[in-house]
Amino acid sequence: MEQTRFHRKRRGIWGCAVMVYVVSAVFLLVQAAEIQWIDCKTLTVEGKGFADTESFYDRLPARAKEIVDTKVWSLSQNSAGVTVRFTTSATSISARWTLRKDVNMVHMPKTGSSGLDLYIKRDGKWHWVGMGKPATFPVCEANLTTVSAPGTNEFMLYLPLYNGVDKVEIGVPPGVQVSAAAPRGKPVVFYGSSILQGGCASRTGMAFPAILGRWMDRPIINMGFSGNGKMQPEVVEFLAGIDAEAYVIDSMPNMGALAGSGEVTSRTVALVNRLRLAHPQVPIFLVEENPRAGEFAFSSAPVNRQTNIELRAAYDQLIQAGVKGLHLISREWLVGTDGEATVDGQHLNDIGMIRTAEGLLPRLESVLSGSK
Repeated sequence: MEQTRFHRKRRGIWGCAVMVYVVSAVFLLVQAAEIQWIDCKTLTVEGKGFADTESFYDRLPARAKEIVDTKVWSLSQNSAGVTVRFTTSATSISARWTLRKDVNMVHMPKTGSSGLDLYIKRDGKWHWVGMGKPATFPVCEANLTTVSAPGTNEFMLYLPLYNGVDKVEIGVPPGVQVSAAAPRGKPVVFYGSSILQGGCASRTGMAFPAILGRWMDRPIINMGFSGNGKMQPEVVEFLAGIDAEAYVIDSMPNMGALAGSGEVTSRTVALVNRLRLAHPQVPIFLVEENPRAGEFAFSSAPVNRQTNIELRAAYDQLIQAGVKGLHLISREWLVGTDGEATVDGQHLNDIGMIRTAEGLLPRLESVLSGSK
């Protein structure tokens, strides 16, 4: 008798579990049926300097695989700085993206390394409206925003900073049109270190090149290669192949091991001469290395780093040689003196990203204002 009751109870529990599973499956199918998915490749994709990439969202062309260092090649498969611009009247926007790696960094959130970030353009300015959390692997899906703004709006979606993506889709209600946004002008190309690539922003739109792109309303190309932005000649050759509005070179955080040998100066001179040969009129900005955050706790002035001394020597040499359109940006105070701008004394948090963008903006705009 007790056994029969036990079996009935167990069958009842299993029956409830099956019912819950069926209801959940039906709900997911209905939910999926209420979304139409648009491949982002059909929309306006910015942040790519090359069309002939091995995978669509890579940052270097396929031919670079046999030319550049293996670390640089691997990092080029991260989609840092790549954005998707589109217009739609949708009142709800979702995203579905396929990640290449399950990235777990000790000093950077996955929302920055592997997530998505959505902005809307209102009254000529970009405003953050939602994000996609990489909660699953390899395929992630998230509702990014429920839009309250009426009419057709322009959006910009930032892809992962420290991960690659094989596929990215925008999801909207059935029957709602999603169109490619109008193309913009030539991009500003940023080249440098892990900080420039986006380490360690909390969201993908918070890397300082992305912030500057929104504030200037210009396309940008992020060519940051974590730990490997060392002005290697083969990489410079690819930089020279991009039809750029300007170049911002921020490599000094990766050049420390070369300091003292004269290599920082010689590589800087070679980089500028190669870019100037390819683009005689394009502005080139050389950015000094940040002081370490902790330095200000013990001194009112940061250490005068050898990398910056050699960068200034290169700048002076190039100016004396008659190179035009070259600008040196001192970063002595860009991150502030309170020690709050980094996660580890060097890599920037969101405060540091904002401060860096604020420091660079007037210097870039003063040169680029007439070329938009």
